[in-house]
Amino acid sequence: MNRGIATALVSMGAAQLLKVPFGYTKNKEWDFTKALEPGGMPSSHSAGVVGLTTYTAMKKGFASIEFAISAIYGLVVLYDAMGVRRHAGEMAIEVNELDRKVEELADQHPGVYHEKREEALKEKIGHMPVEVLAGSALGAAIGAASYYSEWRRAKSKLRFLLGR
Repeated sequence: MNRGIATALVSMGAAQLLKVPFGYTKNKEWDFTKALEPGGMPSSHSAGVVGLTTYTAMKKGFASIEFAISAIYGLVVLYDAMGVRRHAGEMAIEVNELDRKVEELADQHPGVYHEKREEALKEKIGHMPVEVLAGSALGAAIGAASYYSEWRRAKSKLRFLLGR
C-alpha cells in the first residue's frame, strides 16, 4: 500500500481510538461507540491530513508539488472541520430542540398534528479548535514516525546490500 495513504489511515484510526479514553475522562463512562462517531477529541480528519502532509514534506520536501497539494488539501479539511461542520452541528442542536418544543405544543393542543422525527439529527459532527489542534499534533507525530521508520528500514537494506 502507498505509504502516504497508510500513514493518513493510521493517523485517523489512532485518533478514532483515542476518542474512547478521552470520552471516559469527560463522562466517567467507557463508551466504545465513540471510536466510530464523527466529532470529538481528537479530530481524526485533522490527524489524517496532517499525518499525510508531514510524511509528504519529509519524504518529498517542502518545495515539492506533492507537499503543496497535501498542504492545501489539509488546510481545506482543517477549516471545514472547525467551521462548516461545527456550525452544521450547532444547527442540528437547534433543529432537535425545535422538534422537541413543537412536539410538546402538539401534546398540549389536541388539534395540532406533529409527526415526530424518527431519529434526531447528529449534533456532534464538527470540532472545536482544541480538538483540531490535538488531531494535528497526533497526525504530525505519526507522519514523522512513518517517515523515520521507512528511512531506517531503507538504510538497513542498503547496509545489507553493500555488505556493511
